[in-house]
Amino acid sequence: MVTSLVKNQPYILSDEPTQSLVVVCPGRGGIVTEWRTQDQKIFYMDKERFADPALSVRGGIPLLFPICGNLPEDTYTLDGESYKLKQHGFARNLPWQVTQQSGENGASITLALSSNDQTWEIYPFNFELNYTYILRGNTLEMRFSHTNLSQKPMPFSTGIHPYFAVNDKSQLEFDLPSNEYQVKGEQTVNTFSGKFDFNSEEIDWAFINLAKQSAVVTDKSRNLKLTINYDSNYSTLVFWTLKGKDFYCLEPWTGPRNAMNTGEHLLIAEPGRTVETVISMTAELG
Repeated sequence: MVTSLVKNQPYILSDEPTQSLVVVCPGRGGIVTEWRTQDQKIFYMDKERFADPALSVRGGIPLLFPICGNLPEDTYTLDGESYKLKQHGFARNLPWQVTQQSGENGASITLALSSNDQTWEIYPFNFELNYTYILRGNTLEMRFSHTNLSQKPMPFSTGIHPYFAVNDKSQLEFDLPSNEYQVKGEQTVNTFSGKFDFNSEEIDWAFINLAKQSAVVTDKSRNLKLTINYDSNYSTLVFWTLKGKDFYCLEPWTGPRNAMNTGEHLLIAEPGRTVETVISMTAELG
């Protein structure tokens, strides 16, 4: 079922048999702000930051497009021209429009974002994004469609930045698709021991050379098993957390930081064509 209590306010996707619900806020970057199953909160949300439109949201699922991560001096070069683009791009900061809703085969909602004068100045392409959220039982599926309406090939990266709620990080167990990672700002490839040092002030690691298209985190303190699946477009899985904060992020990205300059794992939508990517998350309570 899909409901919206007030026009232009959040939409609620619900699945009664599993007591699951997802809250989507189109006007605030198309973000999913909440996901619950059997009264268990899956996502963290900093409500004070969410209430201030001048701040980026910390919580839920911010959407990343047309870059993931940051660029050196927030700058990339394309066809000999330089452009300024802030960390993670602009999709998470712009209002999206609801274009479809459905209660068949799960509760779903599709949001659209189109290029405009504001985006053209920092990303010189005409495009249309259509992102669909589907709640089926305790699984949230996300289908992302990127259409190039320009007359030249459109390079981009896309990803999500989900903030998962956690009460005790020492009770987390990880089954990740790679044991090779790079620390933000460093080129050295390190070997993952299977554990994170949560006494560190910050952990910002990009796992590379992914061997499978899934990652599993088990929160033993809540008997919660979270599985993230993603298609073969996704090359990088970023783990980020801050000491003293009740969240961790596990972020599938199609391309690494600075892909717009390096071309590494950059997706290309040819003129008039659409590139689709898919991510799904399942929350199981044991």
